[in-house]
Amino acid sequence: MEENKIRFDDGAAYERMMGTWSRLAGSVFIDWLAPEPGLRWVDVGCGNGAFSELLVQRCAPKEVQGVDPSEGQLAFARNHPAANVAEFQLGDAMALPFAESRFGAAVMALVIFFVPDPEKGVAEMVRVVSPGGIVAAYAWDTTAGGLPMELVQAEMRAMGMTVPIPPSSAASKIDALRGLWVGAGLEAIETREIMVQRTFTDFEDFWTTTLLANPPADVTSAEIEQLKVRVRGRVHADAAGRVTASGRANAIKGRVPL
Repeated sequence: MEENKIRFDDGAAYERMMGTWSRLAGSVFIDWLAPEPGLRWVDVGCGNGAFSELLVQRCAPKEVQGVDPSEGQLAFARNHPAANVAEFQLGDAMALPFAESRFGAAVMALVIFFVPDPEKGVAEMVRVVSPGGIVAAYAWDTTAGGLPMELVQAEMRAMGMTVPIPPSSAASKIDALRGLWVGAGLEAIETREIMVQRTFTDFEDFWTTTLLANPPADVTSAEIEQLKVRVRGRVHADAAGRVTASGRANAIKGRVPL
């Protein structure tokens, strides 16, 4: 089965599909990082600014720079309250447009598995963070069913549909993350698992939101309806019709040597 390239260019669509999930996992991640206030942050692969918004709201940052390759995503970010503090610009995770040691913290939120060369991406975060600063990331455990939309993707695979796969999925494994951080020379490395849940008002809410993450390519409307029936048969709803889904991410943090 061939992989579909994954690219997010619609900030509003991404917000409906993944923004809430990003903030749920991101809040746990920030609690775990326990950063001191007043840091300069770079949010690598900031997308529509969902995690940058958390940094502004919760971390009392001195500066937040968001970098992403999608102008459509950045346009969404620039039109939201976080932009009163954060700045957003086009950029490549493997060639960050910043000088060495500019920041006190660099983060990748649900991004590292999209970076074609994760080693280079981590090396760039290390380069732009000052000695003693934080380099951290969290990513859905894509190789072990951790994606919030795994149930839908499993039924797509069962029907022979092409499922979009991030180019560096293996980088989301705990051991792989640790290897990247050790290889980059970081110290005080810690890892953890992040479990989050999200409740939808009913199956239709779950379906329309989740399908945005898995737009099947070259399939008929009849096949989409068949997929919907299969997914409905696997989803458990409570007495009020609400559907709860879960996601599991792996997180890592380390510090640049002094």
